[in-house]
Order: sequence, then C-alpha cells, then structure tokens
Amino acid sequence: MRITRVYTKSGDFGQTRLGDGSTRAKHDARIEAYGSVDELNACLGTALQATEKESDLRLLLARIQNHLFDLGSDLCRPESDEKTNRFPERRSLWLEQEIDRYNATLAPLQNFILPGGSRLACALHEARTVARRAERRVLTLAEREPGLSQGIRLYLNRLSDLLFVLARVANEGGRDDVLWQPNEE
Repeated sequence: MRITRVYTKSGDFGQTRLGDGSTRAKHDARIEAYGSVDELNACLGTALQATEKESDLRLLLARIQNHLFDLGSDLCRPESDEKTNRFPERRSLWLEQEIDRYNATLAPLQNFILPGGSRLACALHEARTVARRAERRVLTLAEREPGLSQGIRLYLNRLSDLLFVLARVANEGGRDDVLWQPNEE
C-alpha cells in the first residue's frame, strides 16, 4: 500500500468510503464501530509511552495494537463470501491466557477500584473504557448487519478484561489501586 496524500476531500459532506469502495454516512454503525476501535488503538499508543522500553507489557500492547488494526480492517469491509481477512476467534483465547497469566500475580479484589493510580494504570483504564464502547458499537453493528465475525466480539470483550488486569499490574500489582469508598462525603 502506498499513501501519497492524506486528504481526499471526499468526506467533506459527511460521507466516507468503506474498504470495498461503497459509500456510507460518517455516523453509520459500521463507521462508528471501526472508529471506536481506532480510538482504542490510539489509547493503547498512549499507554505504550508509559511502559518501559524492553518490558513484556510493551510487547503485549504492541501486539494488541496490530490485532486492533486487523480488526478495524475487517470492520471497514461489509460482510461477504469473498472476505478473506476474517478476524480469528483464536485471538480471544490468547487474550484469556494473558489475562490468566497476569491475574495470577495479583491479590484477589476485596473492593471495587476506581480508575487511577500510576500514569500507566490510568492510560490502561481509559483504554479499557474505550474497549467497552467499541464493543457496544460492534454489537450495534452486528444487530443491523448480520454476519459480523464472532472473533471481533470475543476479542473486544476479552481485551477490556485484560486491560483491567494490566491496570492493576501497573499499580504495583494492585497495591496502589484506588479503592472505591462508597457513600464518601
């Protein structure tokens, strides 16, 4: 792929093109879905800036960013029999393994936690909430356009769980988690 120009002017009137060349309104459910995935990917880029250069976490987040680009690429093309880049369900199994691996290092939660703590934990919590929104947008799209890859739904659901666990890891293994104080005055 070669991109020679960033602007096309084709979207100036509220329309954009999908990967198959068809045109949709910029507020279409499909555009909302892959736009939210793009936003999630940007949040992970912010989180990456708070990680150590050679850490396992940095490698993990970079791999997830590439997965999200694949996922967005899948979303930007309407479903068809000719579709070759279906997002594989096995990637959600990989996320489950990562959740289990990192969660095993944490003490069980005794209370709900608030998004906070270290700079990295805050970035991961923000990414988690964007992942949940992306998941909601994808579910809306799936209701309107059948045939959406099950792997996409599973991945986004598991990813938000992983990001929660990673935020706790970033908070010194949960020791610096910010605990919810119910009915605090």
